[in-house]
Amino acid sequence: MRAAVVKAMVVLAAAGTLGACSSIKDHRGYLVDQPLLDSVQPGIDNRQSVERTLGRPTFESAFGRKDWYYISSSTRQAAFTRPKINEQLVLRVSFDERGNVAAIERSGIEKVVVLDPDGDKTPTLGRERTFLEDLFGNIGTVGTGAGGPGGGPGGPNGS
Repeated sequence: MRAAVVKAMVVLAAAGTLGACSSIKDHRGYLVDQPLLDSVQPGIDNRQSVERTLGRPTFESAFGRKDWYYISSSTRQAAFTRPKINEQLVLRVSFDERGNVAAIERSGIEKVVVLDPDGDKTPTLGRERTFLEDLFGNIGTVGTGAGGPGGGPGGPNGS
């Protein structure tokens, strides 16, 4: 009887542990409906029909032509890691000057760029100083008048 209870507890603990290791799936942005995307045609549709079919865009271009962008991305994240994009769709709808659809461009995850910053430090110009130089660097220079030209007290114009 006791062995059965211990086995049941071990099985429950293992199931709980494995459940905590499952990946988290997340979707952000536009919910893609492929038949609706395929129904938008250049030369046939205009701004109003695109808005009725696809809804408001994720954003509009700020400069140049007023293109509409619909962005959708799906991510997967394992426990204690950063999320990684596994699917992405960027749909760009371009309009002519009369508001008719001129072109539709689709791009995917092939245009996603992963930036890897160079460590935890921001490079700066100038001399590299150690912690002790920062801590004790001003000893003997504060209040002695050693800051001006010729060793005397220096003002902002050197006088």
